[in-house]
Amino acid sequence: MSTTIAGSDDGAMGPTDGAGDSRAPRRTRTLATIGVNHALHDGYTDLIYVLLPVWQAEFGLGYVALALVRSLYGGALAGLQMPATTLARMLGARVVLILGTLLGAGGYALAGASGGLVGLCVALALSGAGSSTQHPLASAVIARAYGKEARGPLGTYNFAGDLGKAALPALAGFLLGRVDWRFVLWLAAGLGGVVAFGVAILLPREPVPREEPSERTQAAVPGDPSTGQTGFGLLVAIGMLDNAARPAFLVYLPFLLQEKGAVLATVGVAFGLTAVGGALGKAIFGRLGERFGVARCVILSEAGTAVAILLVIALPLAPALAVLPLLGLMLNGTSSVLYGTVPELAPRGRVEHAFAVFYTWTLGGSALATLLLYGPLGDAVGPRWAAVAAAATAFAVVPIMLVLSPHLARKP
Repeated sequence: MSTTIAGSDDGAMGPTDGAGDSRAPRRTRTLATIGVNHALHDGYTDLIYVLLPVWQAEFGLGYVALALVRSLYGGALAGLQMPATTLARMLGARVVLILGTLLGAGGYALAGASGGLVGLCVALALSGAGSSTQHPLASAVIARAYGKEARGPLGTYNFAGDLGKAALPALAGFLLGRVDWRFVLWLAAGLGGVVAFGVAILLPREPVPREEPSERTQAAVPGDPSTGQTGFGLLVAIGMLDNAARPAFLVYLPFLLQEKGAVLATVGVAFGLTAVGGALGKAIFGRLGERFGVARCVILSEAGTAVAILLVIALPLAPALAVLPLLGLMLNGTSSVLYGTVPELAPRGRVEHAFAVFYTWTLGGSALATLLLYGPLGDAVGPRWAAVAAAATAFAVVPIMLVLSPHLARKP
């Protein structure tokens, strides 16, 4: 097996060139670059939540319409995961990641220039399409670069995404009390242009091969194909519920806090607190999954999510804000454990394809659930009971995890 990182075409090394020591700087640069890119795109995703009350007031929207606005971004992000992977085989992952970041930024710039709801919706769908390029390609880069040691770096990568979720919504909440919301979107778009330039300069060329090297991938993902197929299906089901619970709650968090007396700046801080906890959750649970096992960590995080959501609903403003970092830790802890398990359960060892399928179903299910279930539920029973439904969705992961557990135990 060659010691060159899969898909790199610059600075290739031969088998006797120092292997691990020579690869370490390239791995670090790749992880750092796509980590910053992940922070931007995840920040773009959660920035929408802070703006929902602003758009509700400006356009007179109900909860179903707000869910539609959120789902347009999430639906485009989810639905184009696999096409982005196909495009990367033709153009190279580095080019697709750069173009995707530019499109995500351009969508936010267009949203800031839009004069009405239709233009805003089109712009958010374009931005979501740009963000669709990021998850499967970047995750596959890390899985290939680190091999069997990828679970920890995947946790670090996901941790970086939550740093963006902490920073951009908090900055937006601070600015919205001082400037027009359109300026906030233009600022976010400019930041995206800077990150795209950084990816073009720093990311090694062709970090994902145009054709999946089955020997390398199979070596990293041993096991019975039929077992992997069943286990992977259960993993996707868990991911769909986990990803549905998060936006189902976060869509209503601004309105729950406003009921408790919060202003927009406080709402921005609240999302920052949640994201800081989420970043810690992704970093911590990624490592805990290695040490204590996937099943224990997922059950702990999902049960903890349900309890923390109920506490935020029931408590006054100050205690509710204090609970949000813990909620974020539990809410996002599951994802790192699940992402780290994708390479282990990838059917027939096709890691890149498995990541694309996983993200398509989990993010797509999240967008559809928000639009078709939780949005109408909010209009019917109000944000408090809709948030209770999000807690129930998180807890529903537990029995499925118990079914998946034996499949994990049989893996060497």
